[in-house]
Amino acid sequence: MRLCATPTPRIIETRSSVHNAGNPPCGTGVPRYGTVTTGVCGTRRSGVWPILTMTGLSAAEGESVGEGSVQVLDRAFDILEALAQAQGPMGLSDLAQTTGMSKTTVFRIAGTMLKRGYVEKTLEGRYTIGPKMFHTLGYHINSLELQTEAKPYLTALKRSLGLTAHLGILDGAYVSYIEKEASDWGEEAYTQVGYRSPAYCSSMGKCLLACLSRAELEEALYGFEFKAHTPNTFTRKDEFVKYLHQVRAQGWAMDDEEYEIGHRCVAAPVFNYRGDAIAAVGVSGTPDSISDDRIDDISRQVMLAASRLSERMGYVE
Repeated sequence: MRLCATPTPRIIETRSSVHNAGNPPCGTGVPRYGTVTTGVCGTRRSGVWPILTMTGLSAAEGESVGEGSVQVLDRAFDILEALAQAQGPMGLSDLAQTTGMSKTTVFRIAGTMLKRGYVEKTLEGRYTIGPKMFHTLGYHINSLELQTEAKPYLTALKRSLGLTAHLGILDGAYVSYIEKEASDWGEEAYTQVGYRSPAYCSSMGKCLLACLSRAELEEALYGFEFKAHTPNTFTRKDEFVKYLHQVRAQGWAMDDEEYEIGHRCVAAPVFNYRGDAIAAVGVSGTPDSISDDRIDDISRQVMLAASRLSERMGYVE
């Protein structure tokens, strides 16, 4: 499912005369650092920074600290590095000899990694790198590629519209900001990359939620409280879902001072080669800088930037 085809106006590279002093993005929330879970049309992909959780180990093995690091993690990485550098699958004795651990220790740590998918066993019982490692690295690489490809389009929007431009991804019922080009007129520090805000009162979040199927949307919003941050915030789920139909039809979404009074935002979705909505491009400003008479022009330029970024990510109409 995707939004309707977007028009193709040209992004003007000249700087707008409209000043945009201190405008935060489309709703900012409490920062959350660490693992980022992205939603791709309802599919949650976790693990930008993978954390190996070691279970089934004794306190001595799991908590021993040496040279400022947790020893069991050092040993787990030793096993991964040995498998990565090997010419083929390795047996238990080979792994123990290469890493300098006992076979019992290798067996227990590799067993946990096997359960998590970071290591797998061949039919002969030998160990090799598991599919989870490649999947996790793939998500991280794709995220880096998306941010790198988005940068020039965010810069063009900032220069053309005089607004702060953002790139965001869906994180359940929230949207996480992963890239930003601040306007030249200043921006509050709390708009830094890494912040999350409720998707239902964020223009980027609305775009991405509008791309979900009914079942996926129900899952994303299950148990979510539609809290009134301002008098303009959606507080009823049925009214919000109705608005998502409008977003899907027009190809862009707006945050009309719904998270914070004095801030407006406009955003459009970005698709990958499979047609999945993987991110959203948005701009934020004051009601004066995103005035009603500018909405048509701003939405066209934002949709064009999102469309061109989608092409860079392999999307074909």
